[in-house]
Amino acid sequence: MLREELIMPGGKKKLKNSLFTSFIILALLISIPLRASGAVATGTARSLTPEEKLWLYNLRQERWEANSRRILQRISSFRGETGLVVKDLQTDWTFLHNDEARFPAASLIKIPIMVACFKAVEDGRLDLQEKYVLRRQDRVGGSGRLRRMRNGRTFTYGELIDYMVTHSDNIATNVIIKRLGFDYIREVFAKLGLKDTVLNRLMMDFRAREEGLENYTSAREITGLLEMIYHGRCLSADISEKCLDVLKRQKINDRLPRFLPREATVAHKTGQEREVCHDAGIVFSPHGDYIITVLVRTWSGPLTTKTFIARLSSYFYQVFKT
Repeated sequence: MLREELIMPGGKKKLKNSLFTSFIILALLISIPLRASGAVATGTARSLTPEEKLWLYNLRQERWEANSRRILQRISSFRGETGLVVKDLQTDWTFLHNDEARFPAASLIKIPIMVACFKAVEDGRLDLQEKYVLRRQDRVGGSGRLRRMRNGRTFTYGELIDYMVTHSDNIATNVIIKRLGFDYIREVFAKLGLKDTVLNRLMMDFRAREEGLENYTSAREITGLLEMIYHGRCLSADISEKCLDVLKRQKINDRLPRFLPREATVAHKTGQEREVCHDAGIVFSPHGDYIITVLVRTWSGPLTTKTFIARLSSYFYQVFKT
């Protein structure tokens, strides 16, 4: 069941129907500052008048009503399970669907692993210029560029982090996990407040999966992590800035950004393994910034699922466009 949620400073109010009364909107919006587009990790925001806030909410509500039927039809007719969160970073208005369900994380687990890498640098446990020599035993299948590179080639850990996220490289990810250790990475996950998101195995370790070991996450937690990165509160402002910079360089753009105009910048991370296909990111646009996280357990095949995610992304972009 779909639900909408309006989150305010000091608490939140859940709205189970799709219509806001003008009285509720006006009463709530007076106290909600809107963050100007691009005001990331700086704490700066431009306050709008109550009339401007009400106008913005009415406009987005009107577009929401126009798009909601298509969105509901898309989700209900799709052959699979969807976890969805969309959060307006201007107003904190949040749309939720199946947001607490745990899904196999696939490559979305690489976002908090990236955070752990930069935390390790901050802790003095890792140097981004430290060298690693690619070995034959490092090789695994799936996505990435390192599998096409020769054994004996040298990389810095800074390069491996970039490959892990921007090319979703599984070899780089496994090298990083082994370098930091499962225990340290899990400690960082705990510091981030992650409960649904767990790292139990290496990438492409199907034997571990058959033994019941799986990496998991939820749309709610990935959205929360991206929001911390956006606001500069992901352990530190420096870590947040580094993570955002890497996410903005994503090379796999066949889902969330696929049908968006060039004016939109999407800092995001994809995920795909057997029967799951995800994408989660921060959309920066002239009309304001928002987070969209789409997790899918699918029986429709990857091409159909990627188009499904891309269509949802384009519908929501129209809602937030002013």
